[in-house]
Amino acid sequence: MAQAELTTHQDGLPPNQRLAAMVAVAIAVSISVLVGSIANVALPTIAHDLGVTPAESIWVVNAYQLAVTVSLMPCASLGDVYGHRRVYAWGLVLYTLGSLLCAIAPSLNSLIAARVLQGLGGAGIMSVNGALIRFIFPRAQLGRGIGYNVLTVAASSAAGPSVAAAIMAVSSWPWLFAAQVPFGAVSLWLSLKYLPYTPASGHKFDPKSAVLNAIALGTFIPGLDALGRGGSKAIAAVQMGIGAIVGTVFVRRQLTLRAPMLPVDLFARPVFALSVATAACVHGAQMIALISLPFYFQYVGGMSPIQIGVLITPWPAVLVIVAPIAGRLADRYPAGLLGGLGLSVMTGGLLLVLSMPADAGWWNIAWRLAICGTGFGFFQAPNNRLIIGSAPPDRVGAGSGMVSTARLIGQTTGSALVAVVLGLTHDRPDAVAFGTHACIAMAAGFAGLGAILSWARLKPGKPGA
Repeated sequence: MAQAELTTHQDGLPPNQRLAAMVAVAIAVSISVLVGSIANVALPTIAHDLGVTPAESIWVVNAYQLAVTVSLMPCASLGDVYGHRRVYAWGLVLYTLGSLLCAIAPSLNSLIAARVLQGLGGAGIMSVNGALIRFIFPRAQLGRGIGYNVLTVAASSAAGPSVAAAIMAVSSWPWLFAAQVPFGAVSLWLSLKYLPYTPASGHKFDPKSAVLNAIALGTFIPGLDALGRGGSKAIAAVQMGIGAIVGTVFVRRQLTLRAPMLPVDLFARPVFALSVATAACVHGAQMIALISLPFYFQYVGGMSPIQIGVLITPWPAVLVIVAPIAGRLADRYPAGLLGGLGLSVMTGGLLLVLSMPADAGWWNIAWRLAICGTGFGFFQAPNNRLIIGSAPPDRVGAGSGMVSTARLIGQTTGSALVAVVLGLTHDRPDAVAFGTHACIAMAAGFAGLGAILSWARLKPGKPGA
């Protein structure tokens, strides 16, 4: 079959090519999501085998996260400038090569370097996959396509620990990375054969913005993380200060550009700004809940890690079911309506979690978390559709990049806030119970704020909501 060509007269790919293109995207997204959780599971074994301390081994995770963080917006900009298919393919090349190098890394330093390469590739995949979906599916079915993408992310997140445990049960940790290489190669082959060629915007890539973005995020987020994890407050303050100053310079530069890397031009559209703010709030709420609840279950409920994994499963499991349904509804109903309803449900679910008894059984916990997952699911696909769909064709890469950036900012902030709350309450006799309750209350607050922001998109004069 000839390579998929996309002209300005086409509205999505033909059905057969569309299916093959979505398989290519699904494989790449799956492995890029899986790598986060499988690395977490293997950290103790990696530390032991490489003869390093647990604290040093954390950089196996941090290196990937930092590389993704500083590369998302530049990769999204490159997608607009040179074509999303090209950036996606190069992202797959770097990711697959990074996976191979991780598998054969002889030392911690070489493993960290390979993880950086893997993170750069992951950013190439994550930054433009939403933009590609806009060109793969007809405009009238964009929500359906994004719903499938959300389903893939949710299923991969839920399966990650189990996949890692299965591989570790029969082999050593390098196979966690080696197993991704053939999938990366297959996805690359399918991508080159079936993904559409998207039109280049004609804008120029701005290297100075890329450097400023890397410095700002590469100092502020680690500083915030260090503050939350009990690191040196002075060093964390310096890092955050540098990040804030450079970030200000970065934003001011964006205001002077015709096609800015940080899409300040798109933020001038109220519906876009509200959607990004909603996403950051809600991903923060989800991260706060999913990080704090295991502490409660283990230290207050006396449960084992395996039991905790089973207890948390209803949230992502329900999301797998709800995401495609919400995606289809997003093609017919406003995202502000679906998101507002979903986040109201999620807020209610978190309040129910907050009120559950200390001796709650599995079912009593599961149905509460299922409500949270249902509400989150009805928000995510419609919100992503609106962010990507509201961007003009020559700026769709920037819109796609903001989907991932908002998620990352929300998750990073949520993680840091949990550490701060648990750190501030650790002297209390009921430290874990009080701290986790405070975290769940905070998560409900963020979800409630997200609901308000989502409903605000339905006000008159908010086009596209």
